[in-house]
Parts: sequence; C-alpha cells; structure tokens
Amino acid sequence: MGISIKSAEFLLASRMAEAASGCADACYDLGMAYSCGTGGVDVDLIAAHKWFNLAALRGMEEAQYCRADVAEEMSGREIAEAQRLARAFIAETGRRAA
Repeated sequence: MGISIKSAEFLLASRMAEAASGCADACYDLGMAYSCGTGGVDVDLIAAHKWFNLAALRGMEEAQYCRADVAEEMSGREIAEAQRLARAFIAETGRRAA
C-alpha cells in the first residue's frame, strides 16, 4: 500500500507542475489518473472532469471525448463544481491555453 501511495503522490506532483505550465498532455494524464484510479490515485470524477476540461481547452481533442464520458456519470452539481475548479485553476496559473 505504501508503494501505491508514493506512486500516486509522484504522479500527481510531477504532472501537476507540468499542467500549471500549460501542458495539455499533463492535464490529460491527470484526468485519466482521476477517472481510472491510475497509479493508486483515488477515483474522483469531479477532478477528472476538471483536468479533461483543461486539456480540451488546450486543444486536446481526445480530452473532449473523455470529459463527455465522465460527465455521463456525474450530476449537474458535480459538473458545475468541476467547471468552477477548472476556472479557478486557470485564474491561479494564468494558463488557459498552451
């Protein structure tokens, strides 16, 4: 279990820094991690939608499809929260598009 937690922490930390720099691939990878539980990350559809949304805004077409798939399993309130978090990330980092 410790290895899984360390793996998840490493994945999140490394990709988060790249996402903050405007990397669409990093946003997509974070969306995949949160939607599937990759690398020991807990599944969190709100976070997955947020990251897929950011990747889509940065031009990644595949992220648009993943965002739509995740949204099918979410309530309207959850989608609104994911969108709010994406806007907050953009405001915090100043990075909308790569």
